[in-house]
Amino acid sequence: MATESMKDYEHELNASMKSYEEGDIVMGTIIGISDDEVTIDLDSYAPGIVKHDEMSNEPGFSATERFKYGQRVRAKVVKNDDGKGNILLSFKEAEDTLSWDHLESKKESNEIVTVKVREAVKGGVVAYVEGIRGFIPASQISADYVEDLQSVVGRDLAVVVTEVNREKHKLVMSGKTVDLERRREEREHKINMMVPGSIVKGKVESIQSYGAFVDLGGGISGLIHISQVAMKRVGSVEEVLHVGDEVTAKILNTDNGKVSLSIRAIEEDEAPVRAAEEERQQQEELEKYSDNVEIGTSLGDILKNIKL
Repeated sequence: MATESMKDYEHELNASMKSYEEGDIVMGTIIGISDDEVTIDLDSYAPGIVKHDEMSNEPGFSATERFKYGQRVRAKVVKNDDGKGNILLSFKEAEDTLSWDHLESKKESNEIVTVKVREAVKGGVVAYVEGIRGFIPASQISADYVEDLQSVVGRDLAVVVTEVNREKHKLVMSGKTVDLERRREEREHKINMMVPGSIVKGKVESIQSYGAFVDLGGGISGLIHISQVAMKRVGSVEEVLHVGDEVTAKILNTDNGKVSLSIRAIEEDEAPVRAAEEERQQQEELEKYSDNVEIGTSLGDILKNIKL
């Protein structure tokens, strides 16, 4: 039988000598889960215990749903000995210590996070990020006005952190900021896909002294400058266009994310075609006239030779 040495017990010895102070953030592996408590192997002389009240501030939190056996977790030491040889830990306090650092980092980086809305309160809704209760003002839920706050409860929202105050335990978020940025990117992509020289259709949505704005759909508007509303020179846009008119125009350019349109360019393109068509019609009329003249002359000659 092999002789056991001190090295064989090195792990156990190190674990027995490892101690923690109240307030320490420790890392361990979950070895027991129930809705009442979670047991954590701290690789120490005693296991760590997290009671239900120290798991989360989140309403309806369930340890059996959130955690898994073998999962590595962080917790804060609340008490070295609970009287039963266990080390009392807190997920909430660990989250509170670490999460505020993370939230400040997220705010600085403008990172987008996805949260689930838990409840509607006066002036907005509540959601949790890393166990921290956050507030989303009604005006910041979406780019569109949300009248019924209850309709948002239970939904996942993409938000950014706009205010972090650790001392006052205040966290404010905005979904509107994310929504507006998403729409801006979508609009920019659509405009980039527009090819100068292409023909588009739209409806006149407003008229200014310098031109008319046309709704092209998909949240994109184009401007027809007063010099481009017709081939002829006009004193005002209203001489040619009115709000609600359906128009067909050519894309001149999409510089700086703005769409410039022209009706005049289409008319100029069509002018040679119209001129050619008019010339063809005139030629046909002339040929018909010439045929009539020849027929009339021939009949006259015939009648002259007839003796009554």
